[in-house]
Amino acid sequence: MTRIDALAHPVAVGLIGAGGIGAFHGESLAHRAPETRLVAIADPSQAAAARLAETTGCDSIYDDGASVLADDRVEAVLIAAPSQFHADLVVAASKAGKAVFCEKPMAVTLDDAHRAVGAAADVPLQIGFNRRFDAGFRAAHDQVVGGRIGTPQLLRSLTRDPGIPDPAAVRHSTIFLETLIHDFDALRYLNPGAEAVDVYAVADALAYPDFADQGLQDTAVVMIRFDNGAIATAEASFHATYGYDIRGEAFGPGGMVTAGDQRRTTATYFGPEGVVNDSWQRNVDLFHDAYVAQLRAFAHCVRDGSTPEVSGRDAVAALSIALAAVRSAGEGRPVRIDEVTR
Repeated sequence: MTRIDALAHPVAVGLIGAGGIGAFHGESLAHRAPETRLVAIADPSQAAAARLAETTGCDSIYDDGASVLADDRVEAVLIAAPSQFHADLVVAASKAGKAVFCEKPMAVTLDDAHRAVGAAADVPLQIGFNRRFDAGFRAAHDQVVGGRIGTPQLLRSLTRDPGIPDPAAVRHSTIFLETLIHDFDALRYLNPGAEAVDVYAVADALAYPDFADQGLQDTAVVMIRFDNGAIATAEASFHATYGYDIRGEAFGPGGMVTAGDQRRTTATYFGPEGVVNDSWQRNVDLFHDAYVAQLRAFAHCVRDGSTPEVSGRDAVAALSIALAAVRSAGEGRPVRIDEVTR
C-alpha cells in the first residue's frame, strides 16, 4: 500500500486511558487526524470514558484494556494509561496483533522495556516523544544532520512546567522518568547517532520544599556525556510562574541551532508594566500540532508497513539515561550508562 491509503482507509484505533493526555489523544484520533478513527475507549473510570465517548462520537467504552484488545475492529491501540502499566499493555497488544502507539515512558525498568520491545518485534511500535514532530525541533535536527553546525559539542534541553496541582501525588523520580525523559530523547534527537556514556544528576524540592520529606523532586539538572564527545545538560522545574517553557539547543564548531519558544505568539505589548508576551500554559497547546502529527505518522506506518520514526529502541535509550540520572541523584556521583544497562 502507498502512504495515501491511510487517508483512504483510516486506521481503527482503540484508546486505553481516558485521562488528561488520553482524552486529548482521543479527540485527535476522532477529529484531528484524518488517517485514524477512534472505535473504542477503555478506562477504569467509566465516567471519564463516557465523557470522551460523548465528545468523540465513539460508541464502545470498556473498563479495561483487555476488552479493547479483544475488539476485532481495533487495528491499533494507543496506550495512555499510567506509566507503570505501559510495558504490560505493549506486550499484550503486540500478542493480540495490534499496532502500538505508547505514551512515554514505554516502561519504568529496563527489563520491562526490553520485554516490550521483544514482544513488539512483529508489529509497529511508536513511542510518544512528540518533540520530534514539532516543526522547530525537527528543523533543528535537520540542520544538525545536514552538517550545518558540525559535530555537536554542547547541547541543552529544558522543561519547565507551570506548576503541579498536588505535589503530594507526585512519585519519587517522576521528574526523571516522566518529565526529563522527553529531554533525554530530545538531546539524542539533536545529537543523532550518538549515545550517552555517563550521567551526573542533582535534584531537590525547591519549588515545594514542604514536600521534600515525602521524596518530591521538583527541580533537577542532569549533565550527560555522549560517545561523540558532546556534553549536554537537561533541566526541569515543576514551577515556572510565567508558563510552559520547552527549549532545545545544539552548539558546534560551525554555529548553533535552537528550538522552542515560550511565547504564545510574536505579538508583544509595550506598556507601563514593561514588555509583555503571552505565554503557553499547557503542553497540549504548545505542542498541539506535534501531538497530532505523531499520530498521523503512526497511522501511515500501520498502513504502509514502514518503521515508526520513534522506536522502542529510542524508548530504551532514553530510559537508560533516566535510570542513570535517578541513581546519580540518589548516590551523589556520576553514573555510567553501562552500570544501569548491564
